[in-house]
Amino acid sequence: MHCTCQTVEDVFKVVRDKEVSFIQIWFTDILGVMKSFAIRPSELEEAMTEGMGFDASSIEGFARIQESDMIAKPDPTTFQILPWRPDERPVARMFCDILQPDGSPYPGDPRYALKRVLAKAAEKGYTSYLGPELEYFYFQDNTGTEILDEGGYFDSPPLDMANDLRRHTIFAMEKLGIRVEYSHHEVAASQHEIDMRYDEAMAMADKTMTMRATVKSIAMINGVYATFMPKPIFGINGSGMHTHQSLFKGKKNAFHDAKDQYNLSDIAKNYIAGLLKHAREITAICSQWVNSYKRLVPGYEAPVYVAWSRRNRSALVRVPMYKPGKEAATRCEYRAPDPACNPYLAFAAMITAGLKGIEKNYKLAEPVEVDIYHLSPAERSKLKIQELPGSLYEAVLEVEKSEVVKEALGDHIFNKFIENKKIEWDAFRTHVSAYEIEKYLPIM
Repeated sequence: MHCTCQTVEDVFKVVRDKEVSFIQIWFTDILGVMKSFAIRPSELEEAMTEGMGFDASSIEGFARIQESDMIAKPDPTTFQILPWRPDERPVARMFCDILQPDGSPYPGDPRYALKRVLAKAAEKGYTSYLGPELEYFYFQDNTGTEILDEGGYFDSPPLDMANDLRRHTIFAMEKLGIRVEYSHHEVAASQHEIDMRYDEAMAMADKTMTMRATVKSIAMINGVYATFMPKPIFGINGSGMHTHQSLFKGKKNAFHDAKDQYNLSDIAKNYIAGLLKHAREITAICSQWVNSYKRLVPGYEAPVYVAWSRRNRSALVRVPMYKPGKEAATRCEYRAPDPACNPYLAFAAMITAGLKGIEKNYKLAEPVEVDIYHLSPAERSKLKIQELPGSLYEAVLEVEKSEVVKEALGDHIFNKFIENKKIEWDAFRTHVSAYEIEKYLPIM
């Protein structure tokens, strides 16, 4: 059942009428890892009015031990019954905002970071709409990369062995209020994609977290493992999260201009120029793991070159061709993020970069319609095409000096994120891998 709760009273009524047994309270740490705790209906009134206190000292990027008390305040508009739990005593969930003991927003809450960015956009009259396309793999279990099928792009059964898994997942997503546009087998073996209908940015960040939880839960129930790891298998495509973006003023798409040769308004061009200018800075937020940079390499459809295009999928930003009568669909597609990012922070960083382009009136270069992978370094240099960072270390060096990212995330998350990523890089660079043993041990 898809619930359309808007108020606290709506939540109380559904919990009563459906005899809900537990309500899970959902939020993320700064890395986008889902955290939750469950309350009984008897505690719901206190949760909705005062919030539920919890110890935040062990949550990544949250409070230090001497300031650990935090409050989780559920958002009634996110109330949904979880379709993969038993029907007879249903379990529901709500996303929450994290507050400090005095009731003020906690600056380490990723949802609050996105709220702040969207409030700045609203001050300028804009509503931000996003449509992320999440790719992922199914494996036999979480201990290895044994694939379920050898299918490829748009293959159907029997090559696509997960058709039913995707179908069950989509039914569950729809019961959770998520409209799905289409789904298909992706390019790599055992790789899949489910595309959600675009929505307002905060709703879409919540939906992205919900989709990840749903894909994994339905897989687990069916005895397999789903992963959003960016590059689990060497030599084949990794998983991306191409993110379609547009700004509306009221009901009008601020990106559309029928008189422009590309059907793009000046606002759209400035926004795209902002994404391109700050692309290297926001990469660590959109591709936040050591493994992300195994995906961001030439040759596997992952964008590594900072340019825009209409048809060319080797460019970082693509502007889908305009169809007459589809003004609302005018948008740009930012192709660098991967589905293991924190969507609240990634969306905040992308929107802030785009808004900076509008605010500072950045000029958009001409589109690059040739396959950039086949250009020589000299040709790319002539066209002033930069590359995205090639490692987490390089990406962290870029983000460290970025005023745009600091503005998007706020000082607390900005500093905690960089601190965490430096620890991750150190752990990775000091690790002796199987590659090194195989390569060097026999010859040294």
